Amino acid sequence: MSYPLPNVSTDLSGQTALVTGASSGLGLRFARVLAACGAKVALAARRLDRLEALAEEIRAQGGQATAIQMDATDAGQLTGAVETAQARLGLVTILINNAGIPDAQRAHKMPLELIDRVIDINIRAPFVLSCEVARRLMEAGQGGRIVNIASSAAYEYGGNGAALYSISKSAVVRMTEALAVEWARFGINVNAIAPGAFESEMMDGMLKRIGDISAHFPRKRIGNPAQLDSTLLYLVGPASDAVTGTSIRVDDGQGSR
Repeated sequence: MSYPLPNVSTDLSGQTALVTGASSGLGLRFARVLAACGAKVALAARRLDRLEALAEEIRAQGGQATAIQMDATDAGQLTGAVETAQARLGLVTILINNAGIPDAQRAHKMPLELIDRVIDINIRAPFVLSCEVARRLMEAGQGGRIVNIASSAAYEYGGNGAALYSISKSAVVRMTEALAVEWARFGINVNAIAPGAFESEMMDGMLKRIGDISAHFPRKRIGNPAQLDSTLLYLVGPASDAVTGTSIRVDDGQGSR
């Protein structure tokens, strides 16, 4: 049976995606997935050697990718990354705000330097990048997709020494909602993914500090990054054309509601 399904596609041919925090963990996975679906991918992070290796891997498989060294605490490098991505691959139509850091300390013990760093990377950077990408899309008269990586910690805090992280990810959710309203008339969709505990470099560090947490989860497991693929592709593809300002929790039932 043949039936038209105009919004069911994962073909991202002709799109240029900028992925931050692409040198490891979820960002690396997101970059591979977007490239596999035909997007040209700009890879941004501090560790240029890792980005170059990933870019070479994507090119070897027939994709297009470029590595951009970027410090998420430097506003000039944030806007510069968007400019470089556009110069090398074309107008950025997909932005994945993935870069983030944990605080890993009790709130009253955090030095001011760490407080500033968490706020700069987890809140300021995605806001600056979103505004820069949106401005260029508006000037070009073109719509686009912005996907912010929040966390299930945005909705609940277990008192485990990550108060500022939880606060910052709540800000990401609200940022998603507010920018979606502001930019809806320009055809720019802004959404978020709020993962639970998934395998990543950041998660590995946490497990080393506090031990295996999966025993406390209903399914007794840490998530596999591949389980986020479909949510990512939904939010950057035509299936979510009418979805904006939404945060999708993908936490395997780990957290209480």
